[in-house]
Amino acid sequence: MAVRWNGEILAQVQFYWDFSLWPRLEGLTEDEYLWEPVPGAWTVSRGEDGRFRPDGASPEPDPPPVTTIAWRLGHMVVDVLETRINWHFGDRTYTRDTVNWPGNVDEAKQRLRHAYLAWSEQIQAMDDDALAAPVGGAESAQWSDFPMVALVLHLNRELIHHGAEVALIRDLYRALPPDRR
Repeated sequence: MAVRWNGEILAQVQFYWDFSLWPRLEGLTEDEYLWEPVPGAWTVSRGEDGRFRPDGASPEPDPPPVTTIAWRLGHMVVDVLETRINWHFGDRTYTRDTVNWPGNVDEAKQRLRHAYLAWSEQIQAMDDDALAAPVGGAESAQWSDFPMVALVLHLNRELIHHGAEVALIRDLYRALPPDRR
């Protein structure tokens, strides 16, 4: 029996999407999206040019700051999915500095869903040779010699990891008395 490895790899993230991540985003409010669980939490805000951008620092502090759901969903949308889709299957014009991050919860959810579906479609279309091919220059040098399947599995982990963080932040928000949110 021939195994379609891309299907098996996608089944992992599709199960997570269908039964964990997407259901946990149901009913997400603008207040939750922007809630700062601790002082100094990184978030997303509108720049002078009108584009939304994430807080950040280079190099990133160790340990990194706590982030808002807005920052975390924006990271999943822009860094994890949209930029990868553009660089591996598009015209390679997206960068963190040129892309407008989602500015509200509805846009974040819509873009996350669209990017997830687009990424899944591209991976589903890959054959075993494409999954085994080196990632090359579409990623930072640390990834260039790895096979594409390693990047795909890494993105699965990223979505699962950051999605769990979003769920935890929602749980913390809901557990607080309304006057402390």
